[in-house]
Amino acid sequence: MDNNLSILIVDDELSVRDSLSNWFLEDGYNVDTAEDAKVALKKIEAFNFHIILVDIKLPGMDGLELNRRIKSINEETIVIVMTAFASVDSAVEALKDGAYDYVCKPFDPDAVSHLIRNASKSIQLSQENLSLQERIESLTNIEAVVGKSDGMLKVLEQVRQVADTDSTVIIHGDSGTGKELIAKAIHMNSPRRFFPMVTVHCGAIAESLMESELFGHERGAFTGAQYARKGKFEMADGATLFLDEISTISMKMQIELLRVLETKRFTRVGGNREFKSDFRVICATNRDLKSMVEAGEFREDLFYRLNVFSIVIPPLRERVEDIRLLADHFVKVYAEQMNKPTRHLGKRALKALENYEFPGNVRELENLIERAIVIGTGDTVRLHDLPLEKYAAQSTWESIQEMEHHHIVSILEKYDWNISRSAKALGVDRVTLYSKIKKYKINKD
Repeated sequence: MDNNLSILIVDDELSVRDSLSNWFLEDGYNVDTAEDAKVALKKIEAFNFHIILVDIKLPGMDGLELNRRIKSINEETIVIVMTAFASVDSAVEALKDGAYDYVCKPFDPDAVSHLIRNASKSIQLSQENLSLQERIESLTNIEAVVGKSDGMLKVLEQVRQVADTDSTVIIHGDSGTGKELIAKAIHMNSPRRFFPMVTVHCGAIAESLMESELFGHERGAFTGAQYARKGKFEMADGATLFLDEISTISMKMQIELLRVLETKRFTRVGGNREFKSDFRVICATNRDLKSMVEAGEFREDLFYRLNVFSIVIPPLRERVEDIRLLADHFVKVYAEQMNKPTRHLGKRALKALENYEFPGNVRELENLIERAIVIGTGDTVRLHDLPLEKYAAQSTWESIQEMEHHHIVSILEKYDWNISRSAKALGVDRVTLYSKIKKYKINKD
């Protein structure tokens, strides 16, 4: 088999080093040797070996002390002790000091190969666990949520406060503000993060299908139910159930949802068996549930059952200082996805974005940046890459010079700073255009 693991063989007998080297090379490992502990330590300091085979009896420093020295350098290194039958007790002592296993001389090639394969699997598993841990840590990093405005800092502080509890959370915010992202941040910083967050987009599911979606159904429960199916309540056992746009569910479903939230027990559609599920509920809405309660459109008891902890995400127009951070983030993400050169926002493009109202909030900003990366050229997102020219054109200029400055920059960007084409579009010669560029100190940003 082919693998990238490296092995160091430490033995004072040349025949042992040669025979083991040949076996391991045939198995696809990278192999090095050392005749004593002093040479071995120099090689270990210069290179990170995954597996080290150490003979107990070595000239100078013995194998037991070498094992301890190796573990002090890198505790993760797998050390396998080689010993004669007469010194098994010494091998056991080495195991107590952290050695992985021992092998007796004379060697059985199959037994040695089997031992190395097991050690290799142990290393692979350890590396996978480390990778998984790093991924979880990156997902649980609340600071990864982009935003430094006072409004978002308050939201992130609330996430920290509630994440480690099992309290029900309701997230309020306009469409596109990132309610699901905040729900994920809560989930991934909770004890339930090792289970997936189960999401139900309530507004996208027909009322006739909502009951089956949440409760599941048994075979034959209705026409087309050829197989039994788990519902979201059942799938969220041990995890978090995120109910997006909770305001859209019917009054009948509100009653059934309230009962499940209070008891955590339910039956599948068409069945009699009762199931129990331990889930945490986070819900989101872009409507004022309290006003809906007063209007008789939402059950008061369900509202108070859900409204244990409330988070309000401000719209993007109220956190202008986050626009640049978000835009830069989306530029980086989509440039990488589309394999385009690293890009940045031009000054006028940024100004236009900061002056825009963003009725679609963060989702609209993301879509604008994605479009700009698709159609743009060069390493800068310019104003003409964004469909915001009409808003910029409606701005009130304080002077004719300011208007002229803006118009010249707009034409230069439109023609990608081609002076000849820009001058022709402006109805002036190249010398005049260069003069205007110098006058207004226009730079290609």
